[in-house]
Amino acid sequence: MSADRPNILWICTDQQRFDTIGALGNPHVDTPTIDALCASGTAFTHAYCQSPICTPSRASFLTGMYSSSIHVTRNGNDYFPANTPLVTKIFADAGYLCGNIGKLHLASAYKRIEPRADDGYSYFKYSHAPRDNWETGHDYADWVRSKGYKLADLTDDLDGVPTELHQTTWCAEKTMEFVTENKDIPWLLSVNIYDPHPPFNPPVEYRDKFAPEKMPGSYFQESDLVQQRELEVLDFQSRARNPEDLDIKNPIVAKPIIPGGGQEGQSSGQRDVKTLQAAYYAMIKLIDDQLARVVDHLGKTGQRERTIIVFTSDHGETLGDHGLIQKGCRFYEGSVRVPLIFNCPGRIEEGLVSDALVELTDKAPTFLDFCGIDIPDYMHGRSLRSILEGRSDGHSHRDFVRSEYYDALDHKKGSLGTMYRNRKYKIINYHQHEFGELYDLEVDPWEFDNLWNSPEHGHIKAVLMKASFDASMRILDLGPPRVGPF
Repeated sequence: MSADRPNILWICTDQQRFDTIGALGNPHVDTPTIDALCASGTAFTHAYCQSPICTPSRASFLTGMYSSSIHVTRNGNDYFPANTPLVTKIFADAGYLCGNIGKLHLASAYKRIEPRADDGYSYFKYSHAPRDNWETGHDYADWVRSKGYKLADLTDDLDGVPTELHQTTWCAEKTMEFVTENKDIPWLLSVNIYDPHPPFNPPVEYRDKFAPEKMPGSYFQESDLVQQRELEVLDFQSRARNPEDLDIKNPIVAKPIIPGGGQEGQSSGQRDVKTLQAAYYAMIKLIDDQLARVVDHLGKTGQRERTIIVFTSDHGETLGDHGLIQKGCRFYEGSVRVPLIFNCPGRIEEGLVSDALVELTDKAPTFLDFCGIDIPDYMHGRSLRSILEGRSDGHSHRDFVRSEYYDALDHKKGSLGTMYRNRKYKIINYHQHEFGELYDLEVDPWEFDNLWNSPEHGHIKAVLMKASFDASMRILDLGPPRVGPF
């Protein structure tokens, strides 16, 4: 394999917010493997997803484009439209062996295996979620059954799915198999771990490592309840509550979440934010431990120094901030800001912590750039290679980032939101509604003081609304190429 054609190990967790890594300032988590990737690589502290929900976000970073431009704006779609190739297809056409392990979620997986696009994956091990309500083709559920168990039974247990049978462990096992089998050819492998997504039910041995009373709690003020009541017309997955009594209504988490009392016929489990936070951090600890096995295996197979490891997530988790749980039509930092770490000995700058504004659209062109493959002109993303190689300022990449939510859950009409964030301000427009949000992030980093109706901020609000509108227009899909004057 040419030294100029590195492998890409693309690890994407599900619903992991940015502030969940020890090396980047969280003393309550336990992430030694991810910390080591930061120490010997480059970590971006201000990486933003382009939609705070699964399918649009994944469609966006797999194409390098905004989801609205490729007409993938919600979960539950029948199929992925073939109007834009995935970056994995581009890699496959360039001679790479491409694989996917775990979740894909470019189309609905409701009671079925999602239909695949022309995705370039020649190795495909599927696991949308830790459920087995598919008749065939769910590789993780089949793996569990081959060991004499049924996921339906394991996921009902408040002790959680055992570590040795967990989806995170399965992802690591399949990754190591792939790495061993393909050590002599260039490859790109997408590993999509389902955690720390709900149902927030880690194996008991991991949950016991994190005491709820030692958790820091959420970013919450009583004034949040007033603002969130105004925003409840949007299709958020939970209603705002005091973090001591959270409300979880997503049908995916109708089963018990974490140990605690409950009457027969009701969901049991403690739902205060610190107990939830402990479970969330426990799931991340399991991810970190399994990642350690994968990194070690890369070394044992002689591929560590020619493999670019990327660790990221598709979107965040509110985790009690502002009295909210999970995700939906909100653009708070916990929802839209995610980890983004690159590591490769001799290729990626070591020990760099970059606070540049970056988007997940930037990943696809970065991979192509490192591997010597032409970056398509249509991509909205911008390569991060100059920062990752230490050739440019690690404090600047984009003047702004944006995120969008267009009726993504299809629960109610009118849930249309866009976020525009520059260095100082964040503005959020809820289209077809009179209210919005405006924050000065330099003085209010956790977004408690909404300046939307502040008279003294009227001018900057107008400037930002125009900038946000202009940014949306720049990504407009103009349709077929023009071939004549009329």
